[in-house]
Amino acid sequence: MPSLFRLQVQKLAALTGHRDCVYTLAGDPDKAAFYSAGADGMVAVWDIDKPERDGELVAKVENSVYALQYLPTRNLLLIGHNYQGIQAIDLAEKKLVFATPLPPVAIFDLAYSEARQRLYVALGDGTLAVLRAADFKVEKLLRLSDKSLRCLALHEERNELAVGGSDTLVRILDADSLALKHTLEGATNSVFTAAYSPDGRYLLTAGRDAHLRVWEVESQYAEYQYIVAHMFTINHIAFSPDGTYFATCSMDKSIKLWDAETFRLLRVIDRARHAGHGTSVNKLFWSGRQNRLVSCSDDRSLAVWELLVAPPAL
Repeated sequence: MPSLFRLQVQKLAALTGHRDCVYTLAGDPDKAAFYSAGADGMVAVWDIDKPERDGELVAKVENSVYALQYLPTRNLLLIGHNYQGIQAIDLAEKKLVFATPLPPVAIFDLAYSEARQRLYVALGDGTLAVLRAADFKVEKLLRLSDKSLRCLALHEERNELAVGGSDTLVRILDADSLALKHTLEGATNSVFTAAYSPDGRYLLTAGRDAHLRVWEVESQYAEYQYIVAHMFTINHIAFSPDGTYFATCSMDKSIKLWDAETFRLLRVIDRARHAGHGTSVNKLFWSGRQNRLVSCSDDRSLAVWELLVAPPAL
């Protein structure tokens, strides 16, 4: 997109109903439904096409939820129930179909491989859990660190799993054997989020040091770019479904939109400019339907943003 064109942002709705911090979002970019969960243990479903509608309760669990994963091919919603394990909800039947106990620690992230029929789970004790997709039974528990594993990103084509942790490292594992292939250093504090670009060229990582790092995948994960991106912790990175843009959200209460090719900052969404969130923004979900972005926050709300590419003024 030519640099003269501007990315415009409009807030469509503030979604309320959660009774505590909202930590996570999940969904399929091609579907209208998306899901939220947080400290109140409530898992809700919303409609991206009709953001004025109230959400509906999908499940209520005992503890907080940091991680959700939607499996469109099976219409299952996977819930990382902290200190309990993984629960799978059949959304058509609206019932629990699988429940897998895991070590009694926090569950920080989930990554699902359709090709390998595996679910990868990042645990708060430094363990990577691998579950079989058929029945969500534990296939392997691999201790990678003495500190929490905080984020996962899967590169299906290269058969690689990126694992970021509170020990400041990002480990690149073989997604089948779980053998260590690369260790990425550079972060000065916990790595909270990792995302491969849709074209597979780059791995982006960020976390508590508020810096965004871009790693070139084909160059043995050489550091390609380093950006001081936010004032405080970066909680999540999300790419637009078409790969044109990506967004970051932060404990500094802002969302930033970036050009995915040049890594140039395009727009800042915050309380002053766009009536954004009042506290930490924790997670993003980028829908392909009408190019809408959803954010969630410690302020107990979700926000739906419509992104428009505007031509230059004459």
